[in-house]
Amino acid sequence: MSKELSKVRNIGISAHIDSGKTTLTERILFYTNKIHAIHDVKGKDGVGAVMDSMELEKERGITIASAATFCEWNDHAINIIDTPGHVDFTIEVERSLRVLDGAILVLCSVGGVQSQSITVDQQMKRYKVPCIAFVNKCDRSGANPERVVSQLKEKLGHNAIAMQLPIGLEAAHEGVVDLVTMEALYFDGENGEIIRREEIPAELQEKAEERREELIEMASNYCDDLAEAFLEEQEISPDMILQAMRKGVLKREVTPVYIGSAYKNKGVQPLMDAATQLLPDPSEVTNIALDLDRDEAEVVLSSSSEDPTVALAFKLEDGQYGQLTYIRVYQGVLAKGDTLINTRSGKKIKIGRLVQMHSNQMEDINEISAGYIGALFGIDCASGDTFADPKLNYSMTSMFVPNPVISLALVPKDNKSQINMSKALNRFSKEDPTFRTYVDEETNETIIEGMGELHLEVYVERMQREYNAEVNTGQPRVAYRETITKRADFNYTHKKQTGGSGQYGRVAGYIEPFADGEFEFINKITGGAIPTQFISSCEKGFKASLAKGALMEFPVTGIRVEINDGASHAVDSSEMAFQAAARGAFIDAYKRAKPVIHEPIMKVVIETPTEFQGTVMGTINQRRGTILGAQEEGPMCVVECQVPLAEMFGYSTVLRSSTQGKAQFTMEFANYKQVPQSITEELQKKRDEEAKKGAA
Repeated sequence: MSKELSKVRNIGISAHIDSGKTTLTERILFYTNKIHAIHDVKGKDGVGAVMDSMELEKERGITIASAATFCEWNDHAINIIDTPGHVDFTIEVERSLRVLDGAILVLCSVGGVQSQSITVDQQMKRYKVPCIAFVNKCDRSGANPERVVSQLKEKLGHNAIAMQLPIGLEAAHEGVVDLVTMEALYFDGENGEIIRREEIPAELQEKAEERREELIEMASNYCDDLAEAFLEEQEISPDMILQAMRKGVLKREVTPVYIGSAYKNKGVQPLMDAATQLLPDPSEVTNIALDLDRDEAEVVLSSSSEDPTVALAFKLEDGQYGQLTYIRVYQGVLAKGDTLINTRSGKKIKIGRLVQMHSNQMEDINEISAGYIGALFGIDCASGDTFADPKLNYSMTSMFVPNPVISLALVPKDNKSQINMSKALNRFSKEDPTFRTYVDEETNETIIEGMGELHLEVYVERMQREYNAEVNTGQPRVAYRETITKRADFNYTHKKQTGGSGQYGRVAGYIEPFADGEFEFINKITGGAIPTQFISSCEKGFKASLAKGALMEFPVTGIRVEINDGASHAVDSSEMAFQAAARGAFIDAYKRAKPVIHEPIMKVVIETPTEFQGTVMGTINQRRGTILGAQEEGPMCVVECQVPLAEMFGYSTVLRSSTQGKAQFTMEFANYKQVPQSITEELQKKRDEEAKKGAA
């Protein structure tokens, strides 16, 4: 842990589903001598990849939870987080990118920039994470790295530049040409561990020189010496190119692209070299905390081990020794026996056992220095909490948490399952901010909410395996919303006279549709018609009314409220009275504002063999879907569409059976849209039936 900060890298490996992230991480660990045998992700040999330590991950061949590990390469200490690709587990990517300094964006050389690649790229932008790209699977039929580079430019707006050329593609993929050193690299040995450097094959020489010139031209934008050498046609050293490229990468203005095939052990070591040469060390990244004592003023953290400690808990897991908290130290040193403050709860915490993670294995350590990622045991905290030196009252900025889009009713089979289920739900909702749970007051059912069918399916399965909680699941509920379509004025007086002082408050104004957000409150009161101290009570009352709409008791969204008049009473007016007046005014105006139901619309991207294109489009049309476009990419066709979430339940089974299991789809929330009248009537009918049952 005593390494100098310039030799530390915190990198994440992110990509669309099935682009080869976990396979790539497995190879990296093998070449850095962290593991001594390579295993398949699907777990065909009964072992599975190191980073997919959960039984469910091995069975399904997908990554569910992000896993952290560390290794050493060329005298650099590297912390790596392997993240899931499935959109249902997007929070795992979100929280990993929140604490990482750099990332490797893995792309499939056949699929190119896919839907989830776009989501991951947006997450990288959100946290300003510099990245390099790796075009994987160059051994697959239909591989075309050049097309992927142009897609990076067109679809993601990256200033992408190839750092390598492939030597052969598909079954003939042998190695890569390094455009920086102008050598051909071949990967010999049983697992590609021996790098053989040779002259560039004659048939690629001209193309390599052309591409190197393009590379130098781009790199010269970031280094005057290089630009000068290039113009004067002087000898340009590999170091000059790399240093210039590094400046561009750190500014997020250029994306170097490397190529290879992780599965066939080709191109991984040069990618590791690039991660150490081009991605930032912790001191080169600006990390900002908020000073809670100075009205959340921004403070730039120093990355120095000498300063008071500031650390962020970014992920929780329930380990065999209690809660395991993954932590990134931004400033100072976290050592055994230290006392820190959890700035959210104000509680003091004493640091006990510290560990460094390698997937689900751990190694005890005495301290975690600034710039490092580690984990600690026995601390009660929530995901996103900041731990700081008692002298500081700093909080790190929180990460973006998307809202759940799907819910499911759970019914435990017996009393024992009920107890185990509540333990499991308590733990899962603490670990995963996108997984939420509550008890429906009307139906008394336990409802779980999440990012998609697979997300909830995995948690129900984990509940049964890890907690022995047998549960039945009900039909998933869709998160419908209500909103209004026209303006409605209100002038409402709340009057209540009981013994002693009564309640009095009058509010007047209007409500109207608000397209740019969920709720906006505008105060246009003049002349003290409503005393200033009661304005916030009015806002509270209106906000409280949004929980249940009068149409079908769904949450209300997209509303702007303006109050411009009112009246108060010297004795009878109070905060309670104005809250009640606001609620009454809202109910009164809401009915006249033509309320409608909105439903979540999902962006669905289906990849199918071209022969099934018509069938797939038919399945979308049957589900009230709108097809946005279809494009052929080699033997595959990619269909993009928008479909209401309510129509997508069980779609994976329908898609598999209609395409002989060859098609796959990804789905993520796009927006809310108004429900057709026929569906509104159906929902109304269903609600009436449920109400009758409840009454009976």
